[in-house]
Amino acid sequence: MSGTKEYDYIIVGAGSAGCLLAYRLGADPGNRILVLEAGGPDTDPLIHIPLGLGKMHEKRAHDWGYDTEPEANLNGREVEAMRGKVVGGSSSINVMAYVRGHRGDYDRWAANGATGWSYADVLPYFRRMESWEKGGDAWRGNDGPLHTQAARSEDPLWEAWIEAGHAMGFGFTEDYNGEKQEGLGRSQSTIHNGRRHSAATAFLRPAMRRGNVTLQDSTYVTRVVMEGTRAAGVAYSRLGKTETVHAAKEVILSGGVFNSPQLLMLSGIGPADHLRSVGIEPVIDSAGIGGNLQDHLAVQPTASRPQAGPFRDTMRFDRMAVSIVRAHLFGTGPATVLPGGLHGFVKTRPDSTATDIQFLFRGAPGNAHMWFPGIRRPYTDGFGVRPVLLHPESRGEVLLRSADPFDKVRIRQNFLAAPQDIETLRTGVKLAREMMHQPAMDSFRGVETAPGPGIKTDAEIDDWIRRMAITAHHPSCTVPMGAGDDAPLDTECRVKGAENLRVIDACAMPDLVSGNIHAAVLVIAEKVSDHMLGKKYLMPATG
Repeated sequence: MSGTKEYDYIIVGAGSAGCLLAYRLGADPGNRILVLEAGGPDTDPLIHIPLGLGKMHEKRAHDWGYDTEPEANLNGREVEAMRGKVVGGSSSINVMAYVRGHRGDYDRWAANGATGWSYADVLPYFRRMESWEKGGDAWRGNDGPLHTQAARSEDPLWEAWIEAGHAMGFGFTEDYNGEKQEGLGRSQSTIHNGRRHSAATAFLRPAMRRGNVTLQDSTYVTRVVMEGTRAAGVAYSRLGKTETVHAAKEVILSGGVFNSPQLLMLSGIGPADHLRSVGIEPVIDSAGIGGNLQDHLAVQPTASRPQAGPFRDTMRFDRMAVSIVRAHLFGTGPATVLPGGLHGFVKTRPDSTATDIQFLFRGAPGNAHMWFPGIRRPYTDGFGVRPVLLHPESRGEVLLRSADPFDKVRIRQNFLAAPQDIETLRTGVKLAREMMHQPAMDSFRGVETAPGPGIKTDAEIDDWIRRMAITAHHPSCTVPMGAGDDAPLDTECRVKGAENLRVIDACAMPDLVSGNIHAAVLVIAEKVSDHMLGKKYLMPATG
C-alpha cells in the first residue's frame, strides 16, 4: 500500500466509543490516530441545547435513516431505528441519559464467557471516566472527562409519582449508578454547564487539541482493506473520491450496531453463506457476525393532567425563544432542563439477578409544542410512564442487502418473538397504570389517554403493545465478545481469525444491560484502551 497515507490507529466512527478511544490512545504522543466519521460536524445548536433533542428527533436530523423490516409480531410495522450520523454519533442525538446498568449485568457477562467483565472489573473504569457532580466515592468518579449530573427539573408531579411507587412497594434509590440500582429516583444525564456533554465534547475535542488525533468527517468507509487475514487499512469515499489509508497498528470499527457488522461483511468477514448470497467472497467465516441483535422495546401509558404543569408555561413561544437564546449563549434557562426527571428500575420476578423493567417518566405529552395566545392553542397537558423491556429473549439480525456499501442494511429486530417478552412487558404496562392510578397521583391525573379505560384484559393489552410499541433506541450485541466459538470477538474486542482488527462499540456487548446503553459502550472502550496501550488493567473493585 505504498503511496497511501498511514496512521498508527484508524478509528471508523466518531461515536461514543470512537471518541473515547481517540482520547485514550492519543494520550501516547507517539500514536498517530485518524478518526473517520460518515456524518458531518456537530455544529447544529439543537445538538448542544438539551431541549433541542425533541426537534432533532421530529426531523430525524443527523440520523442514518434506518427502519426495521416489517416486524411480524408488531402487526407488520416497520419500526424507526434512529442512529446518530454526526460527530459524536448517537451521543449527539440521544436523550442524554446516563445509566450504567445493574451489577448483575456485568457479572452475567463474565459468567457466560466474557472473562474480565464482571461488575468488580468494570467499576474502576466507570469511576475513571466520569465526573459526577456530587463527588466521588467507592461507586462514583469525580475527575474523569465525562460530566454527569442529576435532573434539574422541578414539578410537584415528580414527588407524587415517587410516593405512588412507595405505595406499591417500590423503594427509592438516591443514585441508581451507585450502590443500588433498584428503585425509583432522579434521572442522571450527560449535561455540563447547561449543554449536552457528548462523547465528542468530553473526549474527542480534548484529544484533538493534543495534535496527534485527526478527525475527518463526511467520510464513508466502504471496506476494511484485508491482506489475507490482516487488516491493513480502510477504503473510503469522500467528496466523490475514493481513497485508501493504511493502519500501522490496528483498524478499530466503532461504527455502531448496524454499521460495524455491515463493514465487516463487506470486507469478507461474516457468515460465509450469507456473504456468497450477495456476491462477496468470504475471507473469514464468522457465523456470529450480524446475529444476536437485541434492543429494548417500550410502550407508554399516558394520562391527561387537569392543571397544566410548569413545563407547559415554558413552552409559550416568546418564553421559549428567550430560553433557547439563553441556552445557546450562556448554557442557562429552561431550555437546558429536560421534562423527564425520573427513572425507575424494578424486578417483576423475584428470582431475577437484575432489574427487568425500566420506567421512564415523561413529564410532558408527546404532542407538546410551542404555543402563543391567539396564534396557536396550548396543548392539553399530560404525562406518561414508559415501561421498557430490559432483557428480551428475542434475537434479531443485521444482513447485507447487497455488496454495494451504500445500500442500507436489512434490520430484523424480531421483537416479541419469544413469548416471555410480551408477558414481561405486559406486566410493566400493568405496573405503570397502577402507579398512575395511586391516590398520590389523584390531583395530577385526569383521564387515562393510553391505553385507555376500554383496554383491560391481557389480550387487549397485548394487542395495544403490538400496535404501539417502539424501540427505546438501545440496539446492541451484533458482534459480541466472549470465549465461545459463537462469539466473533475475544474479550479484548479483537475479531477472531483476523489480525489488527477490533470492534469496539455497542456491537461488542454480549447481551443487553439494564438501562440506556451509552455508559456501557463507553466503559467497554475505556477498559479495552488499557489493553491496547499495553497497560495493566485496573484492580477490580472490592465490596
